[in-house]
Amino acid sequence: VYKIRETEFGGGAKLSANDGFLQFMIERLLASDAPSEEEKSEEEEEEEALGDDMKLTSMQSIIDFMHCAGRTLPDNIRLWARRNLAVARSSEVSPEERRHAQRALSMAMNIRWKSNYFEAIDPDEARRILDEELYGMEKVKQRIIETIIQINRTHTLPAYGLLLCGPAGTGKSQIAYAVARILRLPWTTLDMSSINDPEQLTGSSRVYSNAKPGIIMEAFSQAGESNLVFIINELDNSGKGNGNPADVLLTLLDNLGFTDNYMECMIPTNGVYPIATANDKENISKPIMSRFAVIDIPDYTPGEKKEIFNKFVLPKVLKRIGLEGSECIILPDGVDAVIRKCDGVTGIRDIEQAAEHIVAHALYQIEVNHVQSVTFDGAMIEELLS
Repeated sequence: VYKIRETEFGGGAKLSANDGFLQFMIERLLASDAPSEEEKSEEEEEEEALGDDMKLTSMQSIIDFMHCAGRTLPDNIRLWARRNLAVARSSEVSPEERRHAQRALSMAMNIRWKSNYFEAIDPDEARRILDEELYGMEKVKQRIIETIIQINRTHTLPAYGLLLCGPAGTGKSQIAYAVARILRLPWTTLDMSSINDPEQLTGSSRVYSNAKPGIIMEAFSQAGESNLVFIINELDNSGKGNGNPADVLLTLLDNLGFTDNYMECMIPTNGVYPIATANDKENISKPIMSRFAVIDIPDYTPGEKKEIFNKFVLPKVLKRIGLEGSECIILPDGVDAVIRKCDGVTGIRDIEQAAEHIVAHALYQIEVNHVQSVTFDGAMIEELLS
């Protein structure tokens, strides 16, 4: 095996299918002892990329993986895999059952089952990311930094996830994405307002021909690893269909393991960090609320909105549309007019839309009327946004 790595891969020759599979096995076998990012050589990173691109789908590749790297799986997953492998190879069950067993095996084998040990995170880097993504909100940032320091002390995730509550447009989802970035974990989103049946989360039983895994299991499969951030949007808008889908999340939130009806196996969830968003926490059941540390997100004051418009929103829109700051100038009374127009609306989405409209109008004037730049005062903004 190591000769293959040294002569074939290291020498730059293209690997055959068999040698490539062995290379994939090496990376999975060594995954638990992999060096840190700083210690990896360029060759190791290239080899890791090769492994990530490969997927175990055929029965032979799944069988080979079980023989060569089965010990990298959690104990319950390994036992489950042996049972499903017997079903997938049996001639005494229907083709449909064999197909379902092979599909479930492929999903489980392609997930890197990591331990719940987390490396230390630099608090200064975490603060930099938060400052980059959010203006103000010092109390919110402090709560997140406290969580980071707790992870650094225990090297495990906190017992409770985060529930971000506040008016629409105040940046709750943006905070969630920033936390995922700080934790250096893949993330997935669950939009609870669009889930009206618990089966969408738990999957359907294999007794049905059109059975399939649930959204949660699909998220593990797409992430390719067991440690990830679940961003649960609009938690307060769940439970409007059959039953309450949010109740399905209880075992996920407790990190006790989640059972998918299609997989017929308990999926370890001790590396899952849930972050939920809600507009009104009064609409969330008490059992769900008790699984979260609640952070209230306040609305922005007019003064804060003005700062956000000048320092964040307008530069971002100018960059996206491709204009220089000197080509679209908004005078102070023009900024005041924007804030007045958006008065009474929570969040900053309205000022973002206003900035988009203003910059697009400036671009039109430059391209059509061939002017060098456009300067907006209060009266022009009032007329443009009326």
